[in-house]
Amino acid sequence: MGPGPSNPYPEVIEALTRPVLGHLDPEFISLLDETNERLRTVWRTSNLLTFPISATGSAGMEAAFVNFVQTGDVVVVGVNGVFGNRMCDVAARAGATVIPVEAEWGQAIDPQRLLDAHPNPQIIAVVHAETSTGVRNDIAPLGANKGGALLVVDCVTSLGGIPVLIDDWNVDIAYSGTQKCLGIPPGLAPLTVSERAMERVVPTPQSWYLDLNMIKDYVTGDGTRAYHHTAPISMLYGLHAGLGVVLEEGLDQAWERHRLCGDELHRRLPEIGFGLWAQQGHRLPELTTVTLPEGLDDVEGRRTLLERYGIEVGGGLGPVAGKVWRIGCMGHTARMRNVKMLLGALEDLVTATR
Repeated sequence: MGPGPSNPYPEVIEALTRPVLGHLDPEFISLLDETNERLRTVWRTSNLLTFPISATGSAGMEAAFVNFVQTGDVVVVGVNGVFGNRMCDVAARAGATVIPVEAEWGQAIDPQRLLDAHPNPQIIAVVHAETSTGVRNDIAPLGANKGGALLVVDCVTSLGGIPVLIDDWNVDIAYSGTQKCLGIPPGLAPLTVSERAMERVVPTPQSWYLDLNMIKDYVTGDGTRAYHHTAPISMLYGLHAGLGVVLEEGLDQAWERHRLCGDELHRRLPEIGFGLWAQQGHRLPELTTVTLPEGLDDVEGRRTLLERYGIEVGGGLGPVAGKVWRIGCMGHTARMRNVKMLLGALEDLVTATR
């Protein structure tokens, strides 16, 4: 139940044990193509350049900036948690002039403040589901009013858990991770890039490994693929299987399953003594942030949950370290039976402190 990797789907575990093909084997190329098509469905996009980067979600973030930022370009970034701050760092390292638009941790960012921050930025960037705070930021108003800017969205904790509508929201570049709501072990970063954005890829990005000019020939080529790097075959087996599970269930149904689990947590946790911390109306169903009941120690409480009940809960980060817990309910873990088990364990924990 922690904010980190969720338990993988059983079908994913089975897929990870398959014999390994060569990364240029026609059978593997066919599986890669099918995986990318499944990603398009989950992203709700028709973007041709949609594929998993061979690294974790932070590499997806870096790819989203190094391929589109040149020295001096203005990048407006929404900051209301750890990963908005990380966006600022990555963009600055790529040479951008970064304009942070900050909101208090636990609060959503007003989209209009991002739109008003600069008259003509190269990029407007925001985290859709801020993992450090459990807050959902609104994306659709940014896509509708971004003007000439490219819109970059971090969907690491939202893809597969809440609606993510890349084409409808007019998002240009988005990245995610496999270990959250997709129910796959960490190790890949799904990325999708619009044709409009591909027209603005810098000629020589600062990263060779993440250079989309080269990667796209391997991902989207027909017939013989241009070799770029050795793909993590087993992880791609797992992603293919995990996406298959989500699509067989139905994306709308997966969103609803996460919503119901989140609603139950949001209803019951205050009854036990926990306070809902994230802004009302912007609380994530897949990641619930709470303040602690009086008398419950942050470190000892989480240790007891892990050692006695086998339940991992994340602590607060940055300015709310020691004050907030982050309860993840994602992917295969997002089941009502798990929610009820957690609530029972928390009731025992709180009762023992009184």
